[in-house]
Amino acid sequence: MGVRFALLGAVQVVADGRELTGLAPRHRAVLAYLLLHARTVLTVEQLIDALWGPTPPDTARAQIQAAITTIRRVLRGAGAAQRLATRAGGYTIDPEWLDVEEFARQVAQRDDDPDAVVRRLRDALALWRGQPLADLHADYVESARNRLEQRRLAAFESLADVELSLGRHEDLIDELSAYVTAHPLRERLSGQLMLALHRAGRQAEALSVARTFRETLVEQQGLDPGRAFAALEQSILRDDPDLRVQPADEPVREPRRRANYLPYDIPDFAGRAGELERIAGSGPTILTIDGMAGIGKTALAIHAAHRLADRYPDGQLFVDLRAHTAGQQPLDAVAALETLSRQLGVPAERIPASVTARAALWRAELATRQVVIVLDNAADTDHVRHLLPGASDSLVLITSRRRLVDLDGAHALSMDVLPVRDGTALFASIAGERAAAEPGAVLDVLQLCGFLPLAVRIAAARLHHRPSWSVAYLAGRLRDERRRLAELSTSDRGVAAAFTLSYEHLDPSAQRMFRLLGTHPGRDVAAPAAAALADVPVADADALLEDLLDAHVLTQHEPGRYTFHDLLREHARGTAAAEESDEARHAALTRLLDHYRGTAVAAIGRVYPFGGRRRPAVPAAESVPFQDAAEAIAWLDAERANLAAAGCHAADHGWPVHAAHLATTLHPYLDGHAHHADATTLHSKALEAARRGGDRAAEALALLDLAWVYWRQGRYEEASGACVPAMELCREIGDSLGESRAHNTLGNVCLRQHAYERAERHLARTLELSREIGNPVGEAYALANLGISHERQGRLEEALDHHRRALELHRRLGSTNGEARVLDLLGQVHRRRGEHEQARDHHRQALELYRELGIRGDEAAPLNGLGEVARCLDDPDEAVAWHGAALAIARELGDRPEEARAHEGLARVHGDGGRVDAARDHAKRALDLYAELGVPEADQIEMFLVELE
Repeated sequence: MGVRFALLGAVQVVADGRELTGLAPRHRAVLAYLLLHARTVLTVEQLIDALWGPTPPDTARAQIQAAITTIRRVLRGAGAAQRLATRAGGYTIDPEWLDVEEFARQVAQRDDDPDAVVRRLRDALALWRGQPLADLHADYVESARNRLEQRRLAAFESLADVELSLGRHEDLIDELSAYVTAHPLRERLSGQLMLALHRAGRQAEALSVARTFRETLVEQQGLDPGRAFAALEQSILRDDPDLRVQPADEPVREPRRRANYLPYDIPDFAGRAGELERIAGSGPTILTIDGMAGIGKTALAIHAAHRLADRYPDGQLFVDLRAHTAGQQPLDAVAALETLSRQLGVPAERIPASVTARAALWRAELATRQVVIVLDNAADTDHVRHLLPGASDSLVLITSRRRLVDLDGAHALSMDVLPVRDGTALFASIAGERAAAEPGAVLDVLQLCGFLPLAVRIAAARLHHRPSWSVAYLAGRLRDERRRLAELSTSDRGVAAAFTLSYEHLDPSAQRMFRLLGTHPGRDVAAPAAAALADVPVADADALLEDLLDAHVLTQHEPGRYTFHDLLREHARGTAAAEESDEARHAALTRLLDHYRGTAVAAIGRVYPFGGRRRPAVPAAESVPFQDAAEAIAWLDAERANLAAAGCHAADHGWPVHAAHLATTLHPYLDGHAHHADATTLHSKALEAARRGGDRAAEALALLDLAWVYWRQGRYEEASGACVPAMELCREIGDSLGESRAHNTLGNVCLRQHAYERAERHLARTLELSREIGNPVGEAYALANLGISHERQGRLEEALDHHRRALELHRRLGSTNGEARVLDLLGQVHRRRGEHEQARDHHRQALELYRELGIRGDEAAPLNGLGEVARCLDDPDEAVAWHGAALAIARELGDRPEEARAHEGLARVHGDGGRVDAARDHAKRALDLYAELGVPEADQIEMFLVELE
């Protein structure tokens, strides 16, 4: 086995029997939180909130990123760095072995042999090495530790039940006494200790335990014990024979007869451990199980009811209410109550005619019984209201495709698709040996099925009955979106048929919204976009989306944002093609694109008010007003994927103007927030559409935007290759603003390549053109860029002069982004002049402004600047922290120049301290990056490496 992670005690990472070192307490706190949410992507904000709560320190983000870097380095030493992955939304860890998961697996496993149960539970409890998360101090730790302790107690209580049933009460007394001392309010533990003492002939001690528990409960919580505890206490007082262990040689009493009307429990049921644990722990109650068609609601309810049969000795009842059964009307309450009453053994002549009288009889019959009842396939709350018990010790499981939000007193369990492990187990249990031979193809099939249990079952069954097929061949058939739903069907069931039933139960306005959402090119939708698509008021769209959510044809990954399961998206798209005309679909998409374009213009205008010369002259949307820049940024962040998808769809399907407008409008946001992949795709699509339509102005803009993205990524040859034709086009059509942008980009390319004479020619021309056309923003950027050239050549007074003039212009214009950039550049000049305090102050101001604006893409530069100043001030620890934070951001956002700069800074700091190995490692990484970028810094770092030797 590879790396083992342990949380049930002090946090440990073990490889080859040796605990890995190098993780400080804060690093272990980050690692533990990731492990507690294994295989879930956690954002930096979630990690900050978990560690510090509502008042994190200013360095929280840097500390998180430094912790991730350190954890990855420790794992890399054990060959397991891939276990900790960086995703678009944050970080996720995928442990091969984790004691918390191993504990849960062993506890959830079922055995018929009581001795095997004891061994398994003992093995599970042996995984605990003391207090969980023992050495951690973070905001989340106390609640997480309590949850883990509750699971440990539940496992021990299950173990004690089995040991008591086997007559091992004498052996348990000391162990139970220790647990009761540690958990004096745990009713079940006290009851088990009482029973063990009573069976050992120590009745007085058993009753003393009962008195102590009662007094403690009243004193600390003001409560009396439950009915089960009181009954046990009375039985001990009476010396009830039923409390004795039945000798092995006595004949086993015939169990009391009970009604069992549950359908058969499918033998290949897989996974759902969390859901089963929650149902098992719910006790007598009403629990609703909701979810989309094909999610496995009925299978879960029936499986849970079978597992819990022993807890409910008076029977297991089942009725199909047929709310979504093809070709049948839903079963009404009158008929359902007759079925349930007959299952309880009530004679037909005792069952009254009216629904009210039948419900009263049903509640009276249940009042003295313990049964588990499955009400399957309910339409809504009214469908089941008459079927619910009154005061009862029974468990009612209700399944429905609709959330039963107004069922008072009920607990709700909403089902999601299968996790990878459960999906793989389900597929393999049906498909057989071929699944084990092609694990990669199995994952492809599961993803194409959207991890929907019904789809996985059908796909696996098709493979099972076709011996000549491989799993890869099945995956290939499912990749064709036009045929996928057809592939996922059999003679008697299918995914599309299940979806159609859900669709038919929607009212007409919800059906139309469902269809039109299928035409949306993005992954999710908010109410204003849905309103534009369907041409309805936003309030109406919001209500329709909530109705579709309650019907489980949409899901919600965060408040206010709705999305489809992948297969439901295909069904919605197909339904739209079948029921909406080409003209209607075109009109809906045009409204959607108008909405995205207009709202994007409004948002960018809030964030970048000084850049209006570049934005298209289209009306800004009024339906989504933005009070400030932060609100606008939040909208852009939430809609980024949709905006990119809309722009690409527009370019490919006949809306070239919308494609150009969206790309041009979003350029400053995508650039400032380092969304370079989206920018490259969007600008490339806009360029293709412009060239197809012969729109030379749009072509020039797309080339200029692409050139800047290439420059950001360090792709200098491509940047020049896009800039030169853009410049020529701008000259031909008389676009002086575009020409000045081309010169500015070429000047920046030359700066990176240390070609200062050429850089200053291009930048001087940028300055000249900006002044001619009255573009103070372009003038400010040109001045700052000229200042960079002067600083690099040691002309520090000229650099200061240019930067100060640029700073004055940016501040006058209200260009906070530009102000931050110039402050960072001033910091570099002051450092070169030996004015370290001034340098640090300027870098910090720049960093604060970037963070206020939410522009993470530019944070790496001032972080590196602070690291360089700290080195000059002989503060190596602070230098390492700042460069480490810069490195984390640069890597995450793909900023290769700043990543190389961070590695160089770390190399030089470690070199100063005589840490040659670390210095050499960072220097080599910096050299690789500089060489890829083709910049002269490669020669300098190579010389440094030679000096280290």
